[in-house]
Amino acid sequence: MAIHKILRRSLSSEKRSNEVPKGHLAVYVGQNEKKRFVIPLSYLNHPSFQELLFQAEQEFGFHHPMGGLTIPCSEDLFVDLTSRLS
Repeated sequence: MAIHKILRRSLSSEKRSNEVPKGHLAVYVGQNEKKRFVIPLSYLNHPSFQELLFQAEQEFGFHHPMGGLTIPCSEDLFVDLTSRLS
């Protein structure tokens, strides 16, 4: 599935900063348990993704508990949305 090539979930917490390739961004997704995804920066310009960013701003402001951008939606919704962006 193409989405798995684009969204790569990090399994190692020790090398996270090294695992984000140029032109990509690490985000944390989930309501309770947060999962890490690496997405292309181009997603940031899409209106649907900007709505998720707005929700993140409303919930967290500029303080993100995971130390990175945290998106407050279900993993399934996130994967569904990003699969339509690619």
